[in-house]
Amino acid sequence: MAMDTHGSSSFSSFQAYARALAQTPTRLASRAFSVSTSFEEMSRVRARSGSDMQRNLRWFDLVGFGLGGMVGAGVFVTTGRASRLYAGPAVVLSYAIAGLCALLSAFCYTEFAVDMPVAGGAFSYLRVTFGEFAAFLTGANLVMDYVLSNAAVARSFTAYLGTAAGFSTTKWRFTVSGLPKGFNEIDLVAVAVVLIITLIICYSTRESSVVNMALTAMHILFIAFVIVVGFWRGDWKNFTEPADPRRHPDGFLPFGVSGVFNGAAMVYLSYIGYDAVSTLAEEVKNPVKDIPIGVSGSVMVVTILYCLMAASMSKLLPYDAPLAVSTQRPVGPTGTADVVKSGWGPPDVKMTELTPIPYVLWTAQIDPEATFAAAFKGESDGWKWVSNVIGAGASFGILTSLMVAMLGQARYLCVIGRSNVVPSWFARVHHKTCTPVNASAFLGIFTAAIAVFTDLNVLLNLVSIGTLFVFYMVANAVIYRRYVSVGATNPLPTVSFLVSFSLTSIIFTLIWHFAAPGHGREAMLGVCTVVAVGVLQMFQCMVPQVRKPEHWGVPLMPWLPSISIFLNIFLLGALDRPSYVRFGYFSALAVLVYVLYSVHASFDAQGDGSYILKNAEIPKESEASVVVEDV
Repeated sequence: MAMDTHGSSSFSSFQAYARALAQTPTRLASRAFSVSTSFEEMSRVRARSGSDMQRNLRWFDLVGFGLGGMVGAGVFVTTGRASRLYAGPAVVLSYAIAGLCALLSAFCYTEFAVDMPVAGGAFSYLRVTFGEFAAFLTGANLVMDYVLSNAAVARSFTAYLGTAAGFSTTKWRFTVSGLPKGFNEIDLVAVAVVLIITLIICYSTRESSVVNMALTAMHILFIAFVIVVGFWRGDWKNFTEPADPRRHPDGFLPFGVSGVFNGAAMVYLSYIGYDAVSTLAEEVKNPVKDIPIGVSGSVMVVTILYCLMAASMSKLLPYDAPLAVSTQRPVGPTGTADVVKSGWGPPDVKMTELTPIPYVLWTAQIDPEATFAAAFKGESDGWKWVSNVIGAGASFGILTSLMVAMLGQARYLCVIGRSNVVPSWFARVHHKTCTPVNASAFLGIFTAAIAVFTDLNVLLNLVSIGTLFVFYMVANAVIYRRYVSVGATNPLPTVSFLVSFSLTSIIFTLIWHFAAPGHGREAMLGVCTVVAVGVLQMFQCMVPQVRKPEHWGVPLMPWLPSISIFLNIFLLGALDRPSYVRFGYFSALAVLVYVLYSVHASFDAQGDGSYILKNAEIPKESEASVVVEDV
């Protein structure tokens, strides 16, 4: 009976699908926790794409992709919002914290990518560690992260292009009254940009790298210009003095330390680009040498650039600075002058008929969508042209980030297609271009559909929570893979450590965000810290590593990945409730897709021999790479 079931597709007819649904519990038990191997990921699974991707990238290509992918998205989209709402001038520290968290995660990615240079990134890493279901849930979140972040960046491109051309963003978008707020501004420019880049990345990865290197080199010159002008024209007092001290707190940390971490969670969007670099591992000539330099090196360089750019913006103007344009306007009989507010401004000003107060047009200089360009709009001594130059340069940089991110999202979907949890049509690599054309085209159209109507703020928080979740999972996976060999060691001690350390980190985060300030809060935080360090030290002393990386491994194991786990949980705690609600809905949708489709497609593939080795065969392949240490 089992052979008959495997011999026919679960989707060949309605009756076959009904039988498959009836066997869902059995199939979940068989497939959800089944793990692949590095050997299978690089051989039989990769062969499902048909043609191979060409190995023609070097470390400088990866660094170029990292710079182009990260710099165009982060500073130009999220700096203004994080500074104005969360961190103030300390947004510089927010970028540093987010960069540290990204670097630790980059170490984890690098260990996997060197050992298993395939295009699947975190999906493949979790599939060989925690099994198919965890990999699918992570892969679904990753693909959605890329789609949403690319849509957000495309809409920001419209804002900067409008600034460069001297037009308001509203002239480039039109409003549909029947749609809910946040989804009612139609942006056709963003759609056109996404579709054009989709055509470019379908053509060739090598040519895309050449174009990216040229664009990135010019983009770095633009970044240097922004930093120099910001420090030259700015005033150090803007780091500590707000524009309106009566209404806004002063100091370098106007919203406190918690505001810095809230800002770090927001700007974490800017580090998605390094993850895209890891998906190019299958196209790298010398993975052992090139991937560590390309992935970790690009994160370090970009973190420095982000901090310098954020500092230049903070020096240019106070975090709460409004721009006032004064024109005389008589006061009406009601005694109230109408105040037009675009962004942040003061409440309506109450006046009497005898008060000769000018009409004030308030608009936030720290524009949440076009931060640096708006900073020069108020200049009256011949520097207003800088706003147009910055708008043009930022538009240019955003294009490079879009190209790199869309390269990454296509490769994720391609490898997910190889595993049969989504249709294998997505896995096909074109024999002429050697690129995943099907996945690239599908996700390009999907991204354009999101970009056409969704507001930037709706996109940013959902992207941050998904990215932090994926990085958290990869950090857990690298520890698990070092200390557990399937079929050869008991996973319980490692699983117990990962669960207890995560729970301690969650408790610390909840106390940090919700406990009332005082000695009691400080004592509870201290206890959590002692417990976390004690658990970590005990695990290191009592549980031996069973797997030594042959070429490159995360240093100071298990401390650095554990710190990454803590930082990701801590930054997750800084996000708002609607972000978790959206994340929960999407994760539930992903689970539903897995139960109704993916597990059955995977079960069919296992039965017809097109899938991977069964779990019982895994230790045989793994023994060569497993070395048991003495305690």
